[in-house]
Amino acid sequence: MEVQYPISIDWSKEEVIKVVTFFQLIEQAYESGINKGELVRAYYGFKDVVPSKSEEKQIFKQFDKETGYSTYHAVKEAKETEREKVVMNK
Repeated sequence: MEVQYPISIDWSKEEVIKVVTFFQLIEQAYESGINKGELVRAYYGFKDVVPSKSEEKQIFKQFDKETGYSTYHAVKEAKETEREKVVMNK
């Protein structure tokens, strides 16, 4: 799937990499599963770039609309699950 990731022209190269990596891991959680620790670490990297909750919600909404995935639910599952792997159902 060809996805247009929601990124800002104001972000540095390193910040763009953190955000894109996070969204790639969200995709992986839905497509094949991902280690929960890896996803949680990537989320905190994303939060370094996007600390505002309202901006986070806007970006999640853009990505979710583009992919049909729920970023919020994937992150929530990664934080709360006892299992080592997060596997989401679309």
